[in-house]
Amino acid sequence: MKHDYDVLVVGGVGIDTIVRVPALPLPLADSIHVGPVRDYVAHTGNGVALASHALGLRTKLVDFIGADAQAELIHARYRDTGLDFSYIVHPSGTRRSVNLVDPSGRRLSLYDGRHPHELRMDSAFYLPFLRRARHAHFSIMNWARDLYEDARALGVTVSSDLHDWDGASDYHRDFALQSDLVFVSTAALGGRHEQVMRAILDQGRAQTVVAMAGDQGSYLLRRGDSAPRYMGCAQLGRTIVDSNGAGDAYVSGFLYGHFNGMGSDACMRLGAVAGAYACGIEGTAEGFLTRGQLLDYAATAAL
Repeated sequence: MKHDYDVLVVGGVGIDTIVRVPALPLPLADSIHVGPVRDYVAHTGNGVALASHALGLRTKLVDFIGADAQAELIHARYRDTGLDFSYIVHPSGTRRSVNLVDPSGRRLSLYDGRHPHELRMDSAFYLPFLRRARHAHFSIMNWARDLYEDARALGVTVSSDLHDWDGASDYHRDFALQSDLVFVSTAALGGRHEQVMRAILDQGRAQTVVAMAGDQGSYLLRRGDSAPRYMGCAQLGRTIVDSNGAGDAYVSGFLYGHFNGMGSDACMRLGAVAGAYACGIEGTAEGFLTRGQLLDYAATAAL
């Protein structure tokens, strides 16, 4: 079957306000002098979509946004990059977050979940895009969980990034157990990443789970594996300025390898390279590797 999109990214665009702070956690004070505060088109679905688009994957993004100044920034960015974006305007406005970034690039994100919990996307809007997709990547928007049944009925595989799931919160469970390919950060797992990865495989439909551990590398466990595979963080010789968007870039690099029939180690290596490259760029999703750059770095990078 011919598909118009390699990947349909569902949800996850907004605006990040980046504040570069002297240290995290912040001291208790009435005021702290910081560098210029900047706004960027960002959030997880945006990062995966722009990174995938830069790699030459045929990418489509759908989401809710507002009719506000933040939405105008999004429209301008996608016009400049040529990313295919369809949207529904919602009166609650465009999602935002404030990210505090310390001198090492470590961040604390204050997320504005302004969209109402009961918000739902009309199937008449998303089904024409889902039918044309080879694969879908669902951001963990509450309304996105309703698309799983249609994706299965259409034979569209789904991936999702659970971010800093603790392995127990019910909010993430649908995404963990209904996705074919699951990404999760180790940040809130307290060393239990293998246990949580196995639970996802045992209880859900996933064939592969990837646990991303930032500068400590990543782990991959497939159904039937006796132990997780490990891949170190890629060393690209670039100064680390901002870890915002590194996980989204990792996902795009991994998916590129996955779509091209590469093995698990090669997919992890591509993900590690893409994630490390994103850490050398200020902002959340301001620059990504092209396909040629990704493959060149993957051939030479130390891990």
